[in-house]
Amino acid sequence: MESGNQTRAAHFLLLGFTEKPFFFGLFLSMYLVTFTGNLLLLLAVSSDSHLHTPMYFFLANLSFVDICFTSTTIPKMLWNIQTQRKPITCAGCLSQIFFFIVFGCLDNLLLTVMAYDRFVAICHPLHYMVIMNPQLCRLLAVGSWCISVVGSLLETLTLLRLSFCTNMEIPHFFCDLPEVLKLACSDTFVNTMVVYFVTIVLGVFPLSGILFSYSQIFSSILKISSARGKYKAFSTCGSHLSVVSLFYGTGLGVYLSSAATSSSRTSLVASVMYTIVTPMLNPFIYSLRNRDMKVALGRLLSRAVPLSVGEPLQDSHE
Repeated sequence: MESGNQTRAAHFLLLGFTEKPFFFGLFLSMYLVTFTGNLLLLLAVSSDSHLHTPMYFFLANLSFVDICFTSTTIPKMLWNIQTQRKPITCAGCLSQIFFFIVFGCLDNLLLTVMAYDRFVAICHPLHYMVIMNPQLCRLLAVGSWCISVVGSLLETLTLLRLSFCTNMEIPHFFCDLPEVLKLACSDTFVNTMVVYFVTIVLGVFPLSGILFSYSQIFSSILKISSARGKYKAFSTCGSHLSVVSLFYGTGLGVYLSSAATSSSRTSLVASVMYTIVTPMLNPFIYSLRNRDMKVALGRLLSRAVPLSVGEPLQDSHE
């Protein structure tokens, strides 16, 4: 990637939040909560045989992806705020774009797979274990990874054909693809078409699948005679849809409106929501309100209690 005056572009400048040290403590706390919450969920599912079911398998995958998703951007942002340094190399920027898109697409696809899993469980309960067999679950997980990597490569590799102007300032806390495209001096028509194509295929289509699955789920819930059963089911689905709406609403809004607006502040705020807030809330909404997950987490944490705590009890028993 070269600059508009044909000199090699050494780096980009990330301007988002770098001059506001107050945000360091805020974002560090949110990142630690996100990392710890998703890691505990992942360990709990892995260590408890009772949670080796399709639903928790996909939850564990989502937790791992959320850890990677936030780790792609937040540590670099925290380093920039702490050191008051803004540069990021072109290679670093390209890598950040690639991994950000990979894990963002994985979030989309996993949310869709989880919605399908709930659709089968609620609408076809007698055939659930036959349909959601281990082979299909692994295929859906691996397929999500492969599709996400291909989609990210399409968007990332097309950046290599662009030349950039001398103004290399990105009004963002990470290398967001739409913001990077605005800095290009060469024609970005091909890149824009690729962005819209990938967004529709890996964003709009999965969202349509989620909405269809939940429409069928709600239709089945309405047939439940117990008022308590209806409330519990609606509450769970409502929480899931809240996270889906938050992630898709902000994510798709940023990418689809990037070409039509010059407001970077709106894009910055929306990006904070779907890169930090949503992954932080996922462990609480998807798992910590679940009784089985609470039991699994309790067992996991009990193993971490120092042995010295249990020694007096063992002696007194003897």
